[in-house]
Amino acid sequence: MLKLLKKMRLKEIIMAIICAVLLLGQIYFDLRLPDYMSELTMLIQTPGSEMSHIWNTGLHMLLCAMTSAMLCIFCGFLAARIASGFTYVVREDLFQHVSGLGQQEMLGFSVPSLITRTTNDITQIQMVIAMGLQALIKSPVMAIWAVAKILGKSWELSVITAGFVLAICLSVLVIVSSVIRRARTVQRLTDKINRIARENLTGINVVHAFNAEDYQDEKFEQTNGVMMKVQLKNQRIFAALQPIMALGMNGLSLCIFWVGAALLSALPAAGMMERMTMFSNIVVFSTYATYVVMSFMMLVMIFMLLPAAQVSAERINQVLETKSTIQEGTQKDGREVGTVEFKNVSFRYPEAVQDDLTDVSFKINKGQTLAIIGATGSGKTTLVSLIARFYDATQGEVLVDGVNVKDYTFDGLYNKLGYVTQKAVLFSGTVAENVNFGENSKEPTPEDTDRAIALAQAAEFVNKLEFGKEQHIAQGGRNVSGGQKQRLSIARALARNAEILVFDDSFSALDYRTDAALRAGLTEQLPDITKVIVAQRISTIRHADKILVLDEGRVVGDGTHEELMKNCSVYREIAMSQLSEAELA
Repeated sequence: MLKLLKKMRLKEIIMAIICAVLLLGQIYFDLRLPDYMSELTMLIQTPGSEMSHIWNTGLHMLLCAMTSAMLCIFCGFLAARIASGFTYVVREDLFQHVSGLGQQEMLGFSVPSLITRTTNDITQIQMVIAMGLQALIKSPVMAIWAVAKILGKSWELSVITAGFVLAICLSVLVIVSSVIRRARTVQRLTDKINRIARENLTGINVVHAFNAEDYQDEKFEQTNGVMMKVQLKNQRIFAALQPIMALGMNGLSLCIFWVGAALLSALPAAGMMERMTMFSNIVVFSTYATYVVMSFMMLVMIFMLLPAAQVSAERINQVLETKSTIQEGTQKDGREVGTVEFKNVSFRYPEAVQDDLTDVSFKINKGQTLAIIGATGSGKTTLVSLIARFYDATQGEVLVDGVNVKDYTFDGLYNKLGYVTQKAVLFSGTVAENVNFGENSKEPTPEDTDRAIALAQAAEFVNKLEFGKEQHIAQGGRNVSGGQKQRLSIARALARNAEILVFDDSFSALDYRTDAALRAGLTEQLPDITKVIVAQRISTIRHADKILVLDEGRVVGDGTHEELMKNCSVYREIAMSQLSEAELA
């Protein structure tokens, strides 16, 4: 928690100082009330006291109460501003840090867990700061101040008060220590519930199609039931706090008056003034002792929230302290233009037992088209992921424009690439915003946007939309078809005016006519752009300048379509399974 508090801005620190000063003022006015109460008791008990003195003392008590209330309201306002401002900074830092993490780190935390840490965990901390800032300052100061006020009045009553306070503190310590372990379990279960709910909502059509609602409900119920049991244990333990505090406060008052009565009866009957002073001290002592117990009650309320907040802070710090394994270099430009080269590249996923790619070598030059084909799981997506540096090669070098991708700055590398992922991804926004998504070395013009949409064969449906390029796209592209989503993803890569275009199985949702028209457009309109195409269809790649055939992570064929039909049995088997001999001829 303390590590996170270091992120607090100067503005919040100043507000916290002001809040602390105002709280001291509030404590002063609160603790003045028992003094006025003692004075009022003496005036009432003293024969011949004037009514004006009593009214004057009562007016002072009313002013103290009103001033304390106003300071309390203002302190609450400042505490809320501090909490919201602080969590704004933490949430922003966490989001930016997560955005910079590599695929390896993302897999390590899991997406549902990162979502929970960015939302639920930060909310827990905000709640504690908003509710606890006043209590953490006010409670100890009020307790110490109240103790200082009563120390000289009666050692017997002071010992009783100290005993009750010690018993309350030990009870709170035992309860909190037993709950904090379960708070970590609750956060882990929250991650799991988030994951199950996210999977269910994302795949809701599959759930309905396979009549799996009961299965999904049961899976959710299991995790939800475990979380309920853990939460119930925590709440049962916390439920003991209120009775303990109530017993402590009422028991302390009872003991003070009982012992005070004994002390009063022990005084000589003749010393009327002395007896009145003792009675006044007992009343004041009881009030101050109640303030001491109330201070600890306020701390207890914070202790009920503190275990969850402490666990949340640890989880947030765990993400913030995780450094990405993908670190950018210093080079912005390459020695060549539009070239991609692999030199004896091998790659193994973290914690995998064997390489996913083994000793891959090839080079393509500016304007050439490289096609990659192979069976499912042969390493095609992994290979093009290394070009975009989603992962770093385990062995060997991946060169773009003659420079190792590890030596590029992120802007330098990604400004050279137009990447279309295997799964088409669209963001909430307009068609134009999706096509022009991201930063680029060259700001795309409306003409560039239109050209990219047309080349991606998306103009035919975009022009039919009610608002054209300004038509809203739902989150994840749920209001467009798979083929339309894929064409808009291709248009987004084309709009970057990149040197190298990478298509990771990006034509799979296109019909043959659209596929052929798109490939013809790429060849005619972008002759100087290097193209890397991962595909399953022979018809999509047969005209490529170079075709790589992958099998279990190894290159088993390298050449043109005609060469591979003669020399590569794997390629020939794939081709003959898709096309007839006449079509191949």
